[in-house]
Amino acid sequence: MSWKTWLKSKPKHVRLGFYGEVNAGKTTLANVMGIDWAGQEVGKVSEIPHETREIAKLEKVNFNVDGTNIDLTLIDMPGIATTVDPKSFVNYGLSAGEAMQRAKEATRGIVEAIKYLEQVDVALVVLDSTKTPFDQVNFTILGNLEHQKKPFIIVPNKIDCPESDVKTVQEAFGDYEVVPISALKKEGIDKLYDSIAKLAKKVK
Repeated sequence: MSWKTWLKSKPKHVRLGFYGEVNAGKTTLANVMGIDWAGQEVGKVSEIPHETREIAKLEKVNFNVDGTNIDLTLIDMPGIATTVDPKSFVNYGLSAGEAMQRAKEATRGIVEAIKYLEQVDVALVVLDSTKTPFDQVNFTILGNLEHQKKPFIIVPNKIDCPESDVKTVQEAFGDYEVVPISALKKEGIDKLYDSIAKLAKKVK
């Protein structure tokens, strides 16, 4: 194969960022995609808030849906929060010192995640569908995405839970593409992949 032919056949590179509030299921979803398309996870999942405190990446993920062949970089962002209270970590068994350190790292991670948005091509805004979508965190993320003209998909997660209220999410964000899923049960994942492929095609 000549180098010219190789250049033509080389997949487009798209940087896919996972954004959302704390414990919305970003890492679980990132891991599903990592395993499906690269055979490996992106990060560690924990019930303790702010388990992801640094940006985690999985590069060279060959994403091929309906003939759309893309070289993805999966970027799992720290959970966004308006405040980080060290006391909340003590409830999970962390010592006062560990809680304070975790809070510092979480705060730094939030700042880095927002700054890194400039380098993202497409974003998945993962929401916890068992909670109200009218949250300052969600509007902060969407505001930043729109300001930077980044394409994104709103992903209400945890639809397998009885308390899930996808209808409210859809009504709250009716002007955007909304793709409900359960990352844990892998429900709605194929539809999400289709939506990612369509957006990725538009990335220059």
